[in-house]
Amino acid sequence: MSKNFEILNKEINENNIIANLFIFPFAGGGVSAFRKWKDEFEDIKLLVAQYPGRENRFSENAISDINILVDSLFEDMKESFDFRKPYYLFGHSMGTKIVYEIALKIKNSRYANPRGIIISGGRAPMYKEPNPIYHLDDDGFIEGLRRYEGTPKEILDNKDLISIFLPTLRADFVIDEDYQDTKFEKLESPILGLMGDKDQEMTLDELIKWQDYTTKEFTYRYIDGKHMFVNTSPESVIKEIKEFIKVNEN
Repeated sequence: MSKNFEILNKEINENNIIANLFIFPFAGGGVSAFRKWKDEFEDIKLLVAQYPGRENRFSENAISDINILVDSLFEDMKESFDFRKPYYLFGHSMGTKIVYEIALKIKNSRYANPRGIIISGGRAPMYKEPNPIYHLDDDGFIEGLRRYEGTPKEILDNKDLISIFLPTLRADFVIDEDYQDTKFEKLESPILGLMGDKDQEMTLDELIKWQDYTTKEFTYRYIDGKHMFVNTSPESVIKEIKEFIKVNEN
């Protein structure tokens, strides 16, 4: 599609597609975190955002300004995607902030709103991260990364290896932890919230507050796992996404 997005299931039969799903990864994450999903969606096209500074875009500088990143992603979507087709937005953790900002841009443009939005492991935009780590020294930051369990242990335990990834991880965590919405602008799409039943990084109240950010229906589901349940219980996340899309497309 573009350098900002990769279509996972390129071999999908276009005639069978009922919807398109844009996926926005968590801090430090990229397309590879969702690559195994491609075999689970027979009639939903998967378009995963690849932020600069990782995987096949490793040579590019990571972006620590959410406005710059969102502008770049939205420009690519406008150039490459037909918004008249049914589509959904999914984001996990940091990705939920990006989803909200992109959905606002879509709402305030001439394009059709998403048929639905899936908020996975993300507190409502009004809440700022209460225990940020992006400003800590390297040792403190790395310990904070261990708490989130989103970065492989073999990378965290290898000083030479983690030093390569630190700039990108810090940039992502600046976006994730420094973000706070103060305008309370509502979206015009139904929202499904997903939260790990053992998540200690956020509260259920912070998830439920998303109901104040939409003019449509808000529902939520618990998923087995901690904050990174998207990695540890992907089959449950996929099941909820499929059901949400099928309900909205019927």
